[in-house]
Amino acid sequence: MRSSFFVLVALLSLGATGCDDRQSKAEAPPTYVNTVVVEARQSSRLLSLTGEIQARTTSDLSFRTGGRIIERTVDVGDHVTRGDVLARLDPSQQQADVSNAEAAVTAAEAAYRQSAADFERQRTLLDKGFTTKSGFDDAEKVVRTAEGTLEAARASREIARTTLDYTELRADADGIVVARFANVGEIAQPAKPVLTVALDGPRDAVLDVYEQVFLNSPLPSVALVRLVADPDVTATGRVREVSPTVETATGTVRVKVDIGVPPAGMTLGAPVVVEVNGSESLSINIPASALTMTAGRAAVWVVGADAKVALRPIEAASFGADTVLVQSGLKPGERVVIDGGKLLAPGEVVVPLEEPVQ
Repeated sequence: MRSSFFVLVALLSLGATGCDDRQSKAEAPPTYVNTVVVEARQSSRLLSLTGEIQARTTSDLSFRTGGRIIERTVDVGDHVTRGDVLARLDPSQQQADVSNAEAAVTAAEAAYRQSAADFERQRTLLDKGFTTKSGFDDAEKVVRTAEGTLEAARASREIARTTLDYTELRADADGIVVARFANVGEIAQPAKPVLTVALDGPRDAVLDVYEQVFLNSPLPSVALVRLVADPDVTATGRVREVSPTVETATGTVRVKVDIGVPPAGMTLGAPVVVEVNGSESLSINIPASALTMTAGRAAVWVVGADAKVALRPIEAASFGADTVLVQSGLKPGERVVIDGGKLLAPGEVVVPLEEPVQ
């Protein structure tokens, strides 16, 4: 009897506890959340791409003959003028070749004069009948050979003189030295670059743009170029070249924006920001406070017609300071929670308070 009494008391206690829980749930205050009804608006995305100022044309300068560099008159950053001597090789070997060539010309000239005199003497003797035709022919052959030898010697002398000139590296156009590949004392090889000169003239803003930028629409032809060091220094540019290939290591595409003759501040190598407007399209913007996460993806709480909330993943196209551009996952007219969603659970009934989009 006593055990039955305790069991009955326990059952009555459980029943009373269950009633209290249901009563407390029924009396729980509703969950109030700030919401906003999303709308699709016409907008264009401003793209800011970084790059640097480069010359439209560069020239790699090299010696046409080999030798040891004994002098370099310029360094990176120096401005040069067409015809300026930029570096010199040791000319000892080339000067010796010129001396030998000049000596060969002197000897050939003497031989030619001697053979020419013999030929004229043979011609006179032949006219008077004091020599034979074969003697005259031999003299003519000797003078023709001497004449050819003299021409060859003179050509060799010109080659030697030209090679001596090649020991001086000269600028082929006005420009700025932007790279140096050899120093005094090094052995220069023919055709191996020693200096690179960026030629004066038009300049480009060169960008390495990720391929994804081109997926939705091509870049517009006009862009605004700003100097990073001083954003007030600007230039209007025109996209003149987009590389047809993607750099495999970085996944970027090289883009060149022609800015013509730039302002004084936009020197070679200066970092710049190129601003271009993307194509206009209908887009949905939501406050950044509406974002949450589910399964590692961006998501928002969506309020249904029955006032129950559901967590829905979305795809974000871009993130701003206070807003998020939604690429997919939401439709115009849907209501999303922008404040108060941290403690919500799927299926929970809420009382939405509509707030204007900031």
